[in-house]
Amino acid sequence: MKILVLNCGSSSIKYALYDMDTKTVMTSGGAERVGLDGAFVKVKLANGEKKTVMHDIPEHTEGVKFIFSLLVDPEIGVIKDLKEINAVGHRMVHGGEKFNKSVLLTDEVLKVFEECTDLAPLHNPANLKGVRAVQELMPGLPQVGVFDTAFHQTMPKEAFMYALPYDLYEKYGVRRYGFHGTSHRYVSQRVCEFLGVKPEGKKIITCHIGNGASIAAVKDGKCVDTSMGLTPLEGLIMGTRSGDVDGGALTFIEKKLGLDADGLSDLLNKKSGMLGITGVSSDMREIEKAFEEGNERAKLAFDMYFYRIRKYIGAYAAAMDGCDIIVFTAGVGENQPSLREEVCKKLTYLGVEIDVEKNKNLRGKEALISTPESKVAVCVIPTDEELMIASDTMALL
Repeated sequence: MKILVLNCGSSSIKYALYDMDTKTVMTSGGAERVGLDGAFVKVKLANGEKKTVMHDIPEHTEGVKFIFSLLVDPEIGVIKDLKEINAVGHRMVHGGEKFNKSVLLTDEVLKVFEECTDLAPLHNPANLKGVRAVQELMPGLPQVGVFDTAFHQTMPKEAFMYALPYDLYEKYGVRRYGFHGTSHRYVSQRVCEFLGVKPEGKKIITCHIGNGASIAAVKDGKCVDTSMGLTPLEGLIMGTRSGDVDGGALTFIEKKLGLDADGLSDLLNKKSGMLGITGVSSDMREIEKAFEEGNERAKLAFDMYFYRIRKYIGAYAAAMDGCDIIVFTAGVGENQPSLREEVCKKLTYLGVEIDVEKNKNLRGKEALISTPESKVAVCVIPTDEELMIASDTMALL
């Protein structure tokens, strides 16, 4: 069985074609600068070879159409006929309270999904364009939606509610939803398989640390709290996002800088975080280089970054009355040993003890990095959201 996974952003389309008989990626890539000049598609073949193909992509339907053509291209394609594709699985960003699991995308489901657009005005319309493009190009092909927010729908009300006037929740759905749910679900399941334990009875803290970052508390295999909120802005310090900030500070900044709502959103989402603190970059590799060269603001940024992660881990250990497993995943979590060491070395009150040598050169591989004496198992588990989407899609056929 072959499943195509699509992740349509506002100006990008990522894709991966899976052979689900072997659970391997046949090809993957992404279209960038959709709707802009200089659009192109990067293609990664199964043998690891990479190619960049320039192509005008005025909108998503044309982008999906071109990706389909690449899949059957005589030189770089991996299938002979598009009919070999059994279904398409889509990453859908915000399902609000409407979706707590992956679903087949019927007209009725898509109508409900559209009702969530106010909660994710940039992402949901782009997701929908991808679905409509497939409907136009391959009518009748089964499509499945896998929602970023679905895994977090098990949070209890005391965890997801904000202390705002209650009618804001009733009228507009203002509450914590959380994101990266597909990643948190994948790694919380996979770490149990890796350690040879069952999720039941386990208290797991999953740390998805990338340019966007979030932490989740997972008890008995279900999410009970997560750091992102109504939007992906809340919680940890991220590449360009501020994370937690006093609401009063925001109204103060609005007045001082004469910002409207869009201006404040731009400042918090695109100009803050590690970029805002350092003035150097949002890329952790460049910040690490600046730190090594003695940049004081880079040092401050790392101190703040590690502190915020430790604080959330501590909060979630308290929320679950303990912690059995801590998982690091995503771009930074998987590939920056210094992050894992700095975070863990001040979690000794939980009984955390990592093997510094084992952690030192570990990048992008599954591993147990805690010592045998550690009371908490600390693991690195590379995330695989695309495989999770493909698996959910296959399960619904």
